[in-house]
Amino acid sequence: MTFAAYETVKGRGEHEIVIQKSRFIAFFDRVETEEAAQAFIEKVKKEHWNAAHNCSAYLIGERDEIQKANDDGEPSGTAGVPMLEVLKKRGLKDTVVVVTRYFGGIKLGAGGLIRAYGGAVSEGLNAVGVVRRSLMIIVHTEIDYHWLGKVEYALRESSYTLKGIEYLEMVDVQAYVAVGEVEVFEKWMTNVTNGQAVLKRGDETYLEEDVE
Repeated sequence: MTFAAYETVKGRGEHEIVIQKSRFIAFFDRVETEEAAQAFIEKVKKEHWNAAHNCSAYLIGERDEIQKANDDGEPSGTAGVPMLEVLKKRGLKDTVVVVTRYFGGIKLGAGGLIRAYGGAVSEGLNAVGVVRRSLMIIVHTEIDYHWLGKVEYALRESSYTLKGIEYLEMVDVQAYVAVGEVEVFEKWMTNVTNGQAVLKRGDETYLEEDVE
């Protein structure tokens, strides 16, 4: 599914917290299908078969069309749902999380469990990282070499992102341009080069930027 822009987990990662001697390890991954989410959950469960619980949650789709939460034996509503709520609150898409608990001998009660599982996901996201993915078109600006300095400077001073430069018969300057801004970019670049550039639209791709 193609989104214009969305936020998701940076990639596969994990983060551990300890609460009242219990270890809570949050495992994250980016997924685009329910099958991929289930496969990731099963992988974590297999690796941590001896843990007390492997609770999970995931959100998939532009409008969160697919969302699931699983308490894996913890009291109903104390693990999977709080985990899912953290993903929703952060506005994440296409994200799966498993929180593995190794019981430390002290019962936390319903409120304590909700805080622990939610906290494990929240702290885990801060540690693993979140990115904003924006759908871009790579626009190629082909120019004679004497235009390179002016074009590169104009791009670096603009809101557009320079992807790279290829030194061929003509110089190919590549920029990431948001899907809805291509025509505006082309007019701007035509103006920068006094109409001396050959502009070509390339592939669609996502540009990822870290979210603080």
